[in-house]
Amino acid sequence: MSTPEPEIVIADDATELIAQAGRRLVDVIVAAQRDRGSASIVLTGGSNGIAILEWLRENSDGVDWRAVDVYFGDDRFVPRDDDERNYGQATHALLDHVDVDPDRVFVMEPSDGRFGDDIDAAAADYARILHEHGDGAGSPVFDVHLLGMGGEGHINSLFPHTDARAEQTAAVVAVTDSPKPPPRRITLTLPAVNRAAQVWFLVAGEDKADAVAAGVTGGDPVEWPCAGAHGSDATVWFVDTGAASKL
Repeated sequence: MSTPEPEIVIADDATELIAQAGRRLVDVIVAAQRDRGSASIVLTGGSNGIAILEWLRENSDGVDWRAVDVYFGDDRFVPRDDDERNYGQATHALLDHVDVDPDRVFVMEPSDGRFGDDIDAAAADYARILHEHGDGAGSPVFDVHLLGMGGEGHINSLFPHTDARAEQTAAVVAVTDSPKPPPRRITLTLPAVNRAAQVWFLVAGEDKADAVAAGVTGGDPVEWPCAGAHGSDATVWFVDTGAASKL
C-alpha cells in the first residue's frame, strides 16, 4: 500500500513549531471525539515531546480528556520514580493537570513494577495491551503517533542498525543495548508506528537537518529509522528552520 507524501510544516523556532503542532493536535482529537466518541494518541519523550504536552496543558479547550486513550511510544526500563521515565515526565507536564481517565492511560511497566527486572515480560505485557485494544492486527490504529527524533534519525527507541528497528512483526520489543543511555528500554516498533492514521515528527535544530532530509526524501530506514515511519493517512514533519535547512 502506498503512503501519502509527507507534509512539511516549517516554523521559525521550536516554540512556534510546538504551537502549530499543538493547535493541530487539538483539532484532530476533537474531530475524532465528535466522529467516534473517543481519540487515541501516542506520546513521545524528549524536549519537544514534553513541550507539546506542556502546551496542551494550557491550550486544550474542547478536548474531553476523559475520552482520550493515551499510549507511549517508548520508555526507559528504570525504576518507577526515575526522572528519565517518559511516563513521569508526561505526568508532570500534562496528565496530572487534565481530567484523564487513569484506566485509559496505558503505561509501560518500570523495572520495579509488576514484572520486576524482567524486561521481556514487561514488553510482552505492553504488547498484550495493544492487542486487546487493537483490531486483531496487533495494535490499535492510533489517531496520532507523536515522534521526536535524534540526530542519527532514531525514533522511539529504534536506533540505526538494531534488531528493534528491523522488527517486522511484533508491535513491542525490549531493547537491552540502546546506544543512548539508559541501555534498557521498551519500545513500539515500526509495524505499530505505521498503523497510526497520522505520524507526526516534532524536530528542532540544525543538528537534525541530515536526518530530516533523509526521512522526508525516503532515505534507507536501516541507516535512518525515521525514514521507515509513515502514517496511513498523513505523515507530518513539524520542523524549525534549522532542522529544515537541508531540504
